Amino acid sequence: MRIVDAHGNLRYHTHMTKRYATSRRREPVAKRATNVSIRSDLLDAAREAGVNLSATLERALAEEIANVKRVQWREENRDAIAAYNEYVDEHGAFSEGARSF
Repeated sequence: MRIVDAHGNLRYHTHMTKRYATSRRREPVAKRATNVSIRSDLLDAAREAGVNLSATLERALAEEIANVKRVQWREENRDAIAAYNEYVDEHGAFSEGARSF
């Protein structure tokens, strides 16, 4: 077993895990008004389609922040991951004797 992306597991877990992750209750967070500039054609299309701009922006920001944190984590832990992978290549994973596949 090699580590490729420890955070990637959260993104690609089973359906049940995704359901659990999105159903966690959180305390309400105060919202603040802000000004953003959006291409006029996108704004017109979003309004015509009934897209909730605030909710869409919040989802996109949450996803982008998660991606940035994932990249930062990989960068911060690159040496440890490389060392672990090298160890596994030389000695095998700790559970290799217990696997039946």
